[in-house]
Amino acid sequence: MTTRPDSSLHGIRSVLFITADQWSGALLSALGHPCARTPHLDALAADGVLFRNHFTQCSPCGPSRTSLLTGLYLMNHRSARNGTPLDARHTNLALEVRKAGYDPVLFGYTDTSPDPRGRHPRDPHLRRYEGVLPGMTVGTLMTEEFRPWRAALKAKGYDVPPRPIDIYRPVAESLAPDGSRRPRPIYTAEDSDTAFIADKTLEHLALHEHQPWFVHTVFLRPHPPLIAPEPYNTLITRGEVPPPRRLATPAAEAAQHPYLAHLLERQRRVGYYMGHEIDIQALSADENEYADLAAVYYGLIAEVDAHVGRLIAHLKRTGEYDHTLIIFTTDHGEMLGDHWLFGKEGYFDRAYHIPLIIRDPRPQAGATRGRIIDAFTEAVDIMPTILDWLDVEVPVQIDGQSLLPFLEDRPPTNWRREVHWEFDFRDIVGQVPEQALGLTSDQCTLCVIRDQRYKYVHFTALPPLFFDLAEDPDETVDRAGDPACRELVLAYAQKMLSWRMAHDERTLTNVFLGENGVTERRGPRY
Repeated sequence: MTTRPDSSLHGIRSVLFITADQWSGALLSALGHPCARTPHLDALAADGVLFRNHFTQCSPCGPSRTSLLTGLYLMNHRSARNGTPLDARHTNLALEVRKAGYDPVLFGYTDTSPDPRGRHPRDPHLRRYEGVLPGMTVGTLMTEEFRPWRAALKAKGYDVPPRPIDIYRPVAESLAPDGSRRPRPIYTAEDSDTAFIADKTLEHLALHEHQPWFVHTVFLRPHPPLIAPEPYNTLITRGEVPPPRRLATPAAEAAQHPYLAHLLERQRRVGYYMGHEIDIQALSADENEYADLAAVYYGLIAEVDAHVGRLIAHLKRTGEYDHTLIIFTTDHGEMLGDHWLFGKEGYFDRAYHIPLIIRDPRPQAGATRGRIIDAFTEAVDIMPTILDWLDVEVPVQIDGQSLLPFLEDRPPTNWRREVHWEFDFRDIVGQVPEQALGLTSDQCTLCVIRDQRYKYVHFTALPPLFFDLAEDPDETVDRAGDPACRELVLAYAQKMLSWRMAHDERTLTNVFLGENGVTERRGPRY
């Protein structure tokens, strides 16, 4: 890590770290998506850097945020599912920025399941997975009970239902420009969950002007339930929605792999898709019903963008924009009907490719403003990037690498040429995939290595998959058993093995005790 002069920022460095939830990487109007209404994020990218090939490390929410906030691959942090505890020995972004005098404040959630060791079995923190990352100060906590938001709605006179998820139940319909009717909830756009988190963030920022601060703002949307207030529920017409990329039937998709067949069957369960008491696959078979559902998803993206715009406008109005590092990303993507899947499970790109925009206010970043980076970047790169920018030593545990060289127009010569992600589909309580596929819980895992041309998916105890993305960008043809691809499959399996070996846990590996005491060797993994 290099130390950079601070005079241009008048001695103040602040960080606004924004994440959304379940937002795929291509869904920005700056990248040409026909349904993305993201003018504020586009403007941020024009004044910063947009990373086109950015990927999360795992899914769902808890594991992906753990990688994001610890800089660790799933194989090292092992918080594999929502509810899997995070080992207390791991440091994280919040704990590290405290070493530089920052009080990291959270508005939203981190879905961190606490280490149960040393806690009493009746500790209420062990009865839910939605804990707070150690080291974070809670400004506003939004778990699935939505307590602070529901309380605010009640104070405004709303008739708030007793069951938290019912806050999203439709109570009326709006007429879209194309004549379709879209449901809307009891709350207005000014009182939505997204508006609420933005409001709370702005209240905090107003009290901390002209001093260093660190804020982590987390928006739930466009995560389901897919219901939006006016005008966002009718913003996108049916004709604008591109059809999902999939084969003719779920059965045709299921033929690709035993795990995919299991996942498709499991998703038929009514209520599988949060807040939707329907068979989501059956609904999406109807072209109009699918378009209406997807249109609301894109509307929720536009709503998040609008409130990101409010945060940035505040920073500009108060002069904070000139010394604030702004990062926008998400935890994972959303399949939205591709391959007949909804949600973020599996191995397809759309569930793991996510947006990343970084705006660095320093003059050193001036030459890269508006640039789109095509190099492969990963969620584990965010923590070392922030620490590097704050001149905080990057912990030896980190699997990622700082992205500051890209921001400073000095791209590394030895940067990764592939991205990697993992997915753990075990079910500790119900044992559903274990029984359906004849696996042990520890066999319910997959790992992916993907570059510009090829993608290899390795299952612990099921057949592998291999895709030629140049010829088959939609990942419909498995070439793992094709004799013409035998050498390629072997080569990518070996690459994956080498990657895993290079990223073995190394906290004390490069420490040596001898007659001169403790010697530690730090350096890159490659």
